[in-house]
Amino acid sequence: MAVRLSSTFVFRKLHQLTGIIPLGVFLLEHFYTNSKAMTGPADFNKAVGDLQSIPYIIFIEIGGIFVPLIYHAVYGLFITWEARPNNLAYPYPRNWFYTIQRLTGLILFFFIFFHVLNFRFGAIPWLNDRSVAHFPNEAFGIVSREFANPIIFVVYSVGILATVWHLANGLWLFLVDWGVVIGERAQRLTGYACIAFGLLLLAVGINAQVAFIRPGGLLGGILY
Repeated sequence: MAVRLSSTFVFRKLHQLTGIIPLGVFLLEHFYTNSKAMTGPADFNKAVGDLQSIPYIIFIEIGGIFVPLIYHAVYGLFITWEARPNNLAYPYPRNWFYTIQRLTGLILFFFIFFHVLNFRFGAIPWLNDRSVAHFPNEAFGIVSREFANPIIFVVYSVGILATVWHLANGLWLFLVDWGVVIGERAQRLTGYACIAFGLLLLAVGINAQVAFIRPGGLLGGILY
């Protein structure tokens, strides 16, 4: 007997899937590349240049990043618009996690739009007129000059925090909703693992950010 799936069910599952693959995978790669700043401008510039030299990179970016990102962001806004928070009536942790998930999604909608225009396309002239992608040999300097501005540094710190929360909590939701983790105990332990993963990822992201304005980042004196 055939099972008929509602369009809402399919859209929501696709929304969850795009959040993990490819967007979650891309975020890990993005943090890894940014961490090259810890070992100096030459290593970071080379990492950016290597990425930009991938054959058909523009098609990979469109099909593997921009299209999934647009779908995930737009449908996420629809979910947020539909949401009816009940934190005051039912102040359970998971209710707050759901509300924060929607709030971070809203923050990320604007932050990622700003980030892509700024560093990918260099389309915000009062910050810089050069994109990291088009000038890989100057990539470290472009990012470093911007992060030296306290306002921009704070904006990116908030963006990294929102991104990490959204991914770590989204990973837990994905594993539960897709039936990978079943049972209250397993879900609780997986929740702890996702929190640990999020904290680790946050440390990596912030350290990479600091590395653009302080040699080696926060851990520079220890590791290098």
